[in-house]
Amino acid sequence: MFIGYVIVTVMTIVANAAIAGADFAKARFVLGNMAEVGLPPSSLPAFAVLKAAGAVGLALGLLGVRLLGIAAAVGLVLFFLGAVVRHVQTRVYHNMAFPGTFLALSVASLALALAR
Repeated sequence: MFIGYVIVTVMTIVANAAIAGADFAKARFVLGNMAEVGLPPSSLPAFAVLKAAGAVGLALGLLGVRLLGIAAAVGLVLFFLGAVVRHVQTRVYHNMAFPGTFLALSVASLALALAR
């Protein structure tokens, strides 16, 4: 069980660190997705910080700060649940796999952290 927790959590950390980097860099695809769902570009730095903080919190959870790891996983679940809801609200379904995948990874990380 512990190995599964580590593998899934590392995948979640890498995915969130990568997308936070894309957010910080204001990647064209990120700005395009935000425009499509009606979010202002000015919210991008906050989103980047939240994703990066989630990745760091998960990493600290792996290093033994269990409650921080759980809190980070909860935060990421809520963040990506909000992203999925926003996509549904705006009827932007063609790229739902992206927030859906991040949500699934976050839920899996949370479930495995709680099961430890």
